[in-house]
Amino acid sequence: PAAAASPAHLPPATDLGAHGTEAARRGEPLVVLVSMPGCSYCDAVRRNYLGPQAAAGEIAVRELDMTADTPLRDADGNLTTARAWARAHQVRVAPTVLFLDRQGRAAAGPLRGMQPDFYGAYLEQALDQARAAIATRR
Repeated sequence: PAAAASPAHLPPATDLGAHGTEAARRGEPLVVLVSMPGCSYCDAVRRNYLGPQAAAGEIAVRELDMTADTPLRDADGNLTTARAWARAHQVRVAPTVLFLDRQGRAAAGPLRGMQPDFYGAYLEQALDQARAAIATRR
């Protein structure tokens, strides 16, 4: 049963600098799912796309709640909160998926909201773009 339901939550974002460095070592962007409680589209993105890819080891992903005052260390090592970080990155919609390099900069444009018909294609396109950017920024 390897195809069992993916976790209800992805690993939480706690230290974006460390997460980004770890991802970059694998040649991957750090994928950040910005979510909020009770968001059915967030659940769908997590369950149908990011969760299975994370479980398969295909992506380096973390999740943060844009409504929470959870402590978060940003890519520069500064202590902030999930809510403040999301606001500083102009995240106003959940779900928003960000693709970051090891410096915490965007490696591809964000995916805002969820379009069920084409979401998988948009996600793959953004991942390809982010991986290419990561490769040139080493």
